[in-house]
Amino acid sequence: MFSPACYRGYRLDQSPPPPSGTEDDLEVDPDFQVIEDHQPSEDDSEEEGPRCDPSFTSKNGEIIWSSSPPLQTPGRARAEEIIRRTPGPTRYAISRAEDIKSTFELYFPRSIQTILVTMTNMEGRRVYGDQWKEIDWTEMEAFMGLLILAGVLKSNGESTRSLWDGEMGRAIFRATMPLKDFIKLSGVIRFDKSTRSQRRETDKLAPIRELWEKWVERLSLMYNPDMYVTVDERLIGFRGRCHFKQYMPSKPAKYGLKIWAACDAKSSYSHNMQVYTGKPAGAQREQNLGKRVVLDMVHDLKGHVVTCDNFFTSYALGTELLQKKIRMLGTVRKNRTELPSALVTMQNRPPHSSLFGCTETHTIVSYSPQKKKNVILMSTMHKDAAVSDREDRKPIMILDYNATKGGVDNLDKIVATYTCARKTARWPMAIFFNILNVSAYNSFVLWREINPTWGQLKSYRRRLFLEELGKALVYPFMKRRPHIPRTPASVSFLKWVKDSRDEEAGPSSSSSAGPPTAGPSSSSSAGPPTAGPSSSSSAGPSTAGPSSSSSAGPSTAGPSSAGPPTAGPSSASSAGPPTAGPSSAGLKAAKSKKAAPKKK
Repeated sequence: MFSPACYRGYRLDQSPPPPSGTEDDLEVDPDFQVIEDHQPSEDDSEEEGPRCDPSFTSKNGEIIWSSSPPLQTPGRARAEEIIRRTPGPTRYAISRAEDIKSTFELYFPRSIQTILVTMTNMEGRRVYGDQWKEIDWTEMEAFMGLLILAGVLKSNGESTRSLWDGEMGRAIFRATMPLKDFIKLSGVIRFDKSTRSQRRETDKLAPIRELWEKWVERLSLMYNPDMYVTVDERLIGFRGRCHFKQYMPSKPAKYGLKIWAACDAKSSYSHNMQVYTGKPAGAQREQNLGKRVVLDMVHDLKGHVVTCDNFFTSYALGTELLQKKIRMLGTVRKNRTELPSALVTMQNRPPHSSLFGCTETHTIVSYSPQKKKNVILMSTMHKDAAVSDREDRKPIMILDYNATKGGVDNLDKIVATYTCARKTARWPMAIFFNILNVSAYNSFVLWREINPTWGQLKSYRRRLFLEELGKALVYPFMKRRPHIPRTPASVSFLKWVKDSRDEEAGPSSSSSAGPPTAGPSSSSSAGPPTAGPSSSSSAGPSTAGPSSSSSAGPSTAGPSSAGPPTAGPSSASSAGPPTAGPSSAGLKAAKSKKAAPKKK
């Protein structure tokens, strides 16, 4: 069967390409006459060029696929190939990203701050009555900063009480707020009004709908994605009670909340997100769900290429995306009715072979990586049957798909490394943890592209960014804390924070070079002080006990230090690690004094 759509390199419904020269030249040109009268033979069939190849009919009989690509004439770029916006941070983000904290706050505008603070105070008054103390955005930021710091320390699975423990915990947690305040705030934080029970009948996402939509609007406002955009599904781990909880065995968490996401394939910046809540109560199953999701995810893009998997890809989706000046590239399920049976079957197919099918707008390829197996891709971007020079002879279409398919999966991997998600029985909190994780990563992408030289020689820039972000969020609340924590480490850390803030406001006499670890520091300290006073002859990190001003190591609080003294005697020759109480050598000396006989 021969295709009526091709003959000698051009379609019959189109005019043939005009020959070079004028009409007078054509009358006397012998070469032109020879080509017209020449009959093709087997010997010169390879030199002549494309011939009429067989065509394939789709399973539904509506589409005719030609095995030869349509003729491409050089000219201006098509409208779907032109990106109107410059990829990277927008002018709005560049003008407002002054430091790491302000970059993160771009995703939490005044409207989101009001929702978080107002609804949390409302729930706190309902639960605790007159005992509830009103919170503000500074305290809410400190709460978010502690969650981010717990993720940086990879302690999101660690017990909350362990983080606040006086011996095994971290000083910055106790220095920021008491444990009971953190637990209380975790229990009463809310994201919507109390009237959500009435709206939940029609909207399953009512408890966090308003905050979620306001946050999603900020994603596309800060960053313009590059040419390739990946659309895929994510799963937020959650095993509590939820009406739209999903089971996805291919994901690490298995159970959780499904989120449709569109990410930049190059930087994994999250451009758009949508929570899947299932079908409405009493409604029928939604038809063409994948098509609707992709159109929603890329509704504000033009000139880009959408890479998606076989759940989304279809002939109708590619046609509609072209109308919106967007191209498509993705794998196709073999049961799609728009595919021809000749490309699906595996009979007489050698390994590393490719079969192509083309229409005016779409191109499909059936590639056989090994015997009796094949993979099918559909593209509105590729217009030829190009094959790579590699040993496996993969088509260029497959190589482009492999290079751009991992935008969303890479986001999941990066976020899971330093996730701030903690165990919870409330699904709105699981979504809130996801908001913090994605906002922290998006702000890191913005900050890295706005300041390309920041941490350029370090391979752990994201961890440094999260550390600085967590500290910047907790320091303002820590500075105004009215009650002093009990442990020496937290007291010393809080004192260092307040002194550093005073230095920013004006000159200070303090010479501390970094945040202390435990205990107040002395006026002659050359580094971070440790817990307890030190001896006068200590050559290493000092331990608890009175110290002199001539200590060779980092000095700590004692009778001669500038800070308040702490309890516990010390040894005169201790060189071990610092502790919060009496040193081991001091205890041995005390025991030897008790055991020695008294002289008469």
